[in-house]
Order: sequence, then structure tokens, then C-alpha cells
Amino acid sequence: MLKKLFKLLGILIILAFIGYGVLYYLYNEPVPIGESGPEADALAYRMLDALNYKNFNNTKILEWSFRGDHHYKWNKEKEIVTVTWDNTIVHLDLITPQSSIAEVNNVKTNYEATQVLIEKAQNYFNNDSFWLVAPFKAFDRGTERYLVDMEDGSEALLVTYTQGGDTPGDSYLWIIEPSGRPKSFKLWTKIIPIGGVEASWEEWIETESGVILPTLHKLGPFSISMGDVKGTY
Repeated sequence: MLKKLFKLLGILIILAFIGYGVLYYLYNEPVPIGESGPEADALAYRMLDALNYKNFNNTKILEWSFRGDHHYKWNKEKEIVTVTWDNTIVHLDLITPQSSIAEVNNVKTNYEATQVLIEKAQNYFNNDSFWLVAPFKAFDRGTERYLVDMEDGSEALLVTYTQGGDTPGDSYLWIIEPSGRPKSFKLWTKIIPIGGVEASWEEWIETESGVILPTLHKLGPFSISMGDVKGTY
């Protein structure tokens, strides 16, 4: 019986590799080649203007969630984020993470447990905030911007992160509507082995602070809800 089970497991592993190989062959795209310079920067600024970037800078508090699992209240002025998941709360200090405070079941955790939770909260925040504010990070330190000519004659913006965050080297190709608002981006990231996977940016709202933010993404058959998105002064 055990021998048959191992044989079946081996067959399933082989089929999984074959399936991945087929998907990779059919859908993997290389990172597109574009030109850096004033025209690429101009397209990036056009995207920022369409989303009321000045109001983003003036927004003091951002609130959202990620797929209903992680919940955030980001005080941009103080650079403190309250990250909540399950029975855990981390008051994450973005300037000096080691001074952050963690609680489980409303009880402050010891030093060792706090360090583990701080790292987890940082990873959650880095990923989940990107899905909320990525357009506003086009000019972050270490970014490179390229203007890419698309097959349909339109222009897209490729942003590559050479440093910072959890995965330096990742690239995102922004597909931008005539209004300047992002429609979607294609991803080349370390955590997704197939390059060029496309995720939508949709159901935009204008917050109380005037910044325009997404509330939904679609990535293949998956939907990523950003929850009740709020931005206040």
C-alpha cells in the first residue's frame, strides 16, 4: 500500500512539473525593454497627477485591509502603522522598528515573541501597502523608469526597484488609461515564477483627503479586496 502511495505521489509531482512547464512556456514574458529619460518620467507624473498625488502627500491617516486577513491604520505623519491579524496587534514603528509594540490577545508579548511579530508585520505591510499605494512609489529611491512602446501603439511605464523593500529587482509595467489612471500592471517578481502576470487596478475611490485609491485587484481567477479604504487629513 505504501509503495503504491509513493508511486502515486511521484506521478503527481511529475505532472505538476509538466504543468508548470506548459504554463511557463505559454505565458512567461521577458521584462520589456524601454527608454529611460524625461518622457518616461513625464508619463509617471501624469499617472501621479491623475490620482491626486499632492493630496496623497497631505493625507495623514490611511486605513485598509488586505483580503480581509490583515488590517491597517497607517499614521503617515508619525510613521506608525497599526497592523492587526487574527488575535495579534503590532504597533509598527517604520522609523525604528525595534521600538514597536506587539500584543496577542490584548497581552503585551515578551522580547523574543515581539521581534518575530515585528518582522511578520513588516512583511505584511510591505506587501499589502504596495497594492494600495504602488503608483505613488514610482519615484522612490532606487527606482528606474522606462517608457515602453506597446503593440497597440500605446505607451506603458516600466518601474524597476533596484533597492529597498523585501524584493529588490522586481519590475512592474503600468498599463495606463488615456486619463492617466492605471488600468493594470504586469509583474516580474521573485515570488511569482512566471513573468508578465497581469493584475488589474480597479474600483477606484476618492477618499476624504482627496487622494484616489483602488479597492480591488484581479489576478487571474483571484480577487484581492482592499476592504474599506479610507484616507483622512
